[in-house]
Amino acid sequence: MRHRPVLTMALTVGCALVALAGCGSSASSSAGGTPSSSASAGTPVTGGNLVFANPQDAQSLDESTVFDNNSIWIIEQITQPLFTVTNNGKGVMPWLATGYTESKNGLAYTVSLRKGVKFSTGAPMTSKDVQFSLEQTMAASQGWGYIDSAIKSVDAPSPDTVVINLKYKWAPILADLALFANGVVPDNYGGKTATAFYQAPIGTGPFKFDYWHKGSALKLIKNTDYWQPGKPYLDSVTWTDVPNDNTRQLQVTSGQAQIDQYPAWSTVSTLKSTPSVTMSLFPSTETTYLAFNEKVAPFQDVNVRRAISYAINREALVKAVLFGNGQSANSIFPPQLNYYDANSGGLQYNLAAAKAALAKSSVPKGFTTTLLLPSGNSDYATIGTIVQSELKPLGINVQIQQQDPNTENENFQSGKYDMSFSLWTMDIPDPDELATFALDPTAGSKSFFTFYDNPTVVKAVHAAEVTTDTAARQSDYNTAQTMAAQDAFMAFLYYSPYQYVESSNVHGFLVTPLGNYHMENVWLSSGSS
Repeated sequence: MRHRPVLTMALTVGCALVALAGCGSSASSSAGGTPSSSASAGTPVTGGNLVFANPQDAQSLDESTVFDNNSIWIIEQITQPLFTVTNNGKGVMPWLATGYTESKNGLAYTVSLRKGVKFSTGAPMTSKDVQFSLEQTMAASQGWGYIDSAIKSVDAPSPDTVVINLKYKWAPILADLALFANGVVPDNYGGKTATAFYQAPIGTGPFKFDYWHKGSALKLIKNTDYWQPGKPYLDSVTWTDVPNDNTRQLQVTSGQAQIDQYPAWSTVSTLKSTPSVTMSLFPSTETTYLAFNEKVAPFQDVNVRRAISYAINREALVKAVLFGNGQSANSIFPPQLNYYDANSGGLQYNLAAAKAALAKSSVPKGFTTTLLLPSGNSDYATIGTIVQSELKPLGINVQIQQQDPNTENENFQSGKYDMSFSLWTMDIPDPDELATFALDPTAGSKSFFTFYDNPTVVKAVHAAEVTTDTAARQSDYNTAQTMAAQDAFMAFLYYSPYQYVESSNVHGFLVTPLGNYHMENVWLSSGSS
């Protein structure tokens, strides 16, 4: 999940940069920054209420089970993990932790916790809270539990120390600990049930829950007990549910909102020259794709999937939809990700090959199917019309069905669709999350809700997790990328930056290549709401 003119996110804490491959026994200091679009314009000002105009509402605030990006980015303002991603998206650094040591056999990580951290209730955070939080994620069989599958147990020998015991050596352990799903919550949910707790979650983040009027707005207010002195600068952040592209843009240019998440690509050029706003294109790990539901006929047939994938002219999509702001996708991995294989063989436009593949399929003369789209999204509407046209020469009749974005997302994740567009971004700087999430049907997301299942691919993905040898990991991930591409379990469409429009009085807003942002660093100059 986005880049161009950017400034550095200011971290006021001493953090240690952690290399992901071949980690040593301790971390060394560095912050690893990237330039930011809304550059700091002088001394930060305290106060102000910032509004995000978003294409859809959050789905849930339960960090252990939620999958949609909007929910995730909001959750990250409330709860925090032991480590976090560096600004350049290439590594992780201590966050609620200050460092770690690794045992000689690589099976135990002793993590030192940052002193003086409090929850937004004012209660101190201790190792018992960390232990409880990790154990809840580990137990989430239908959510992000797979990310912690290598953890055998978590010990809390002292209030400031946590020991994470592994079942076997695990290459991405530090990156996995930086995942939002491993954010720290109070021990035993503060005496509440999990369901009750996640109606108004409590964390150590810069903001705390105020209200959520579902389908309308979700508001967080300043956590006055936040551990970074002087932060956050803002009094509140509100995310509003505004599906229509034009409405979001008007709200930012008129001052009703300060940030428009995902303006239509057709407006990017105009917005770059609009005086009252900053049009930001942040470098990203975002991949847009066409998903096939393999529980629905005839998408179980690899030749059908290959035919559709061959029939899509990705270069034309980049020009027509992104207005040149992106590139054709050829792998399940984005190019910015470690272990990306440029030669993985993702299917590209070839109409003759498309016709040949369909001729070998169970439906050689074509068929009728439905493409599910979120309403109000002009980019997806354009892609849908193009794909509909491109599949006609194969005899494939595509009926476009538009639904409210929140309903569409629910139906997609429930497998109630034939074909649908979606996108992903990385949350950690290691392929483990994406590879398992998208390619292992037992990992909680049912292979990105496509129900794809290739045992050889799954084996390669898990082999890459348990070796720290870079060459061996590359070989395993090459196998996974190549076979997934040839199986065409989805049609990879394009890689694109993250597009955001900000009012000119917004400062310090940075989106990392993994899509997350730190709202504690954002402030509003004169003219703020």
